[in-house]
Amino acid sequence: MVPLTALWLPILLSTVIVFVASSIMHTLLPYHRGDYRQLPDEDKLLTALRAAGLNRGLYIFPFGTHQDMKSAALREKYQQGPVGMMTIFPSGLPVLPKFLSLWFAYCLIVGIVVAYLTGRTVAPGAAYSAVLRVAGTAAFLAYGLGPLSNSVWKGQTWSATSKEVLDGLVYALLTAGTLGWLWPH
Repeated sequence: MVPLTALWLPILLSTVIVFVASSIMHTLLPYHRGDYRQLPDEDKLLTALRAAGLNRGLYIFPFGTHQDMKSAALREKYQQGPVGMMTIFPSGLPVLPKFLSLWFAYCLIVGIVVAYLTGRTVAPGAAYSAVLRVAGTAAFLAYGLGPLSNSVWKGQTWSATSKEVLDGLVYALLTAGTLGWLWPH
């Protein structure tokens, strides 16, 4: 068993490596650029949304409870469309430092949990491949499988989700590789 305190360096280093890699993948590489689309007639729709007085939150439309699904009126709304979910953020420019700080904190939490699990299942001095296998699996559970639910429940395209899963695989390998490289002997 390897105590978590002995893994602080690989935890911090893997957090920084994943953070930098994700920044490169999302800003310099072009494969995520088509994940989002502009609304048609955006100005008109934004005016209508402003007039509706939407607050921050997740909205679904058409809206109805499970009981309401039996009504012909709601079923007709679903047939006519559009059908969707919409996330509303607070008004104002995106606060990128906040999002980046939260992403860094998430990467740190993943690193801590992966190191904890690996430290409890892999002995000190274990082969790099043993550390990579356990840490990589645990990190992929955190980074790679979560996005799948966005296509299942939130209507995200499978092509966008598959790119997020691929990103998660890269982050998992970077995390596991760092732990394997710096694993205590």
